[in-house]
Amino acid sequence: MRATNAQNRKSEQPLTHLAGFTGVVQVDGYAGYRALAQKNSVSLAFCWSHVRRRFYELAAAGPAPIASEPLARIGALYAIESDIRGQNPDDRRAARQEKSRPILDALEPWLREKLALIRQKTKLAEAIRYALSRWDGLTRFVDDGRIEIDSGSDGGAENWAIVASLIETCKINGVDPQAYMADVLTKIVDGHLASKLDDLMPWAYAQPVALKDVA
Repeated sequence: MRATNAQNRKSEQPLTHLAGFTGVVQVDGYAGYRALAQKNSVSLAFCWSHVRRRFYELAAAGPAPIASEPLARIGALYAIESDIRGQNPDDRRAARQEKSRPILDALEPWLREKLALIRQKTKLAEAIRYALSRWDGLTRFVDDGRIEIDSGSDGGAENWAIVASLIETCKINGVDPQAYMADVLTKIVDGHLASKLDDLMPWAYAQPVALKDVA
């Protein structure tokens, strides 16, 4: 398996760079990489961070329940990755088959259903088509423990660090990460005040522990 990042965005670059290579190539969603997939020896693994970013931009712009739902489900995928990070490929594959596969199996028909209901010349329709047109490559990580959920970048690493920190803080406070992210995203797109960000922290969602009476 190999991740690649050419100097420019022409398909000739990755074709030249990976001449003779056999296996999985982890890439972003750029269409130029698809020429690689025409070679029987190469399979593409696409990057979930690019899918997530498209839905996030829509959700951040205003109320967008259809965009917020995939964000919550993608967040659940990242929560699973947080749990298995650093484990060997076989264990990661087993965990993904058990936990990530059901999320993906439910998400694809949900996206197709919503795409049929919305106007096709919208940013939301573009975001859904972007994901569905790359679905095989996006889900390839479930069957191969060597593949990461995204291709990584400086910005992506910083964003992942924030997400991972929130996920771990949820766990420490006994809060379900998926439910937390779904609720927080909904409140943000509904116009939650920046002056009240403390109300959106994971510990604000923790259930108070009742103290037992001391005899």
